Amino acid sequence: MDRELAMELVRVTEAAAIASAQWMGRGRKNEADGAATNAMRRMFDTVSIDGTVVIGEGEMDEAPMLYIGEKVGCATTPAVDVAVDPLEGTNILAKGLPNAMSVIAIADRGNLLHAPDMYMEKLAVGPRAAGKVHLDDPIEETLRIVAEANNKRVQDCVVIILERDRHKELIESVRRAGARVRLIGDGDVSSAISTAFDDTGIDICAGIGGAPEGVIAAAALKCLGGEMQARLYPEDEQEYERCLSMGISDPKCILTMDDLVKGDDAIFAATGVTDGELLKGVRFYGGDRAETHSVVMRVKTGTVRFIRAIHNLARKMDPKVLQYKTE
Repeated sequence: MDRELAMELVRVTEAAAIASAQWMGRGRKNEADGAATNAMRRMFDTVSIDGTVVIGEGEMDEAPMLYIGEKVGCATTPAVDVAVDPLEGTNILAKGLPNAMSVIAIADRGNLLHAPDMYMEKLAVGPRAAGKVHLDDPIEETLRIVAEANNKRVQDCVVIILERDRHKELIESVRRAGARVRLIGDGDVSSAISTAFDDTGIDICAGIGGAPEGVIAAAALKCLGGEMQARLYPEDEQEYERCLSMGISDPKCILTMDDLVKGDDAIFAATGVTDGELLKGVRFYGGDRAETHSVVMRVKTGTVRFIRAIHNLARKMDPKVLQYKTE
């Protein structure tokens, strides 16, 4: 893949973030997600890839745009898999809470796991603990290993976990071990990525969340030298059979980084929609200007770029993208 693709992908996440940020705090998550998806789809038409969406907004009959199997891009090469979450954290944005983002990951064709839209058990850590943890270890053992790798005491470690009833035992185990817990309402991707940045204060991301989000986060962690291990979590026979139909022969096996994101090249890009530990959210200024904060990274080089951009919306954004109804 050409390195110039990195900036092209940032423009895609910027457009989705700007379009969805208008809906911040309005309590209308579907409208926000639709605005992000429409803007992202329009911008994809300018990107020089032959892309196939492998993780998107759903199946063709569920999503009018960015559905699984949809073709994106305006070129015949390179042939790539595309994983998108136009608005990661729809509930977050609807409530005006932190850490909503627009995210994209791409890799050479066939290199992203075609994860079914179901739950996935996940464990994510940063670079210093990569290769030292195991998904099936008790959380107490994982905490000991990660604390040692990060040169911390266990009581100084923070585990980020989705606040769900299914995680009650996990949360109590972390607390009994003496570590600290940060509970979040949504935000699977940002929580996993945060383990790779010291200034977020997050050491471990653990628990059960969305499988598609797991693959996107794995792409970012592979760029950063971190690690994710995962296991699909089908809740019934129908979901189990869906795994098999998508080419996953053993849905209960542990998925490593190379299962989630194959090869030695992938690009991840994200733009903040609301403020978070990693990225600031969109700011709207007078004079049709908006400010965005993005990050883009690549596995092959390991380069991580943070990008602050000031946009003249009157010149660059399709007016239809910025229209919304308040009634």
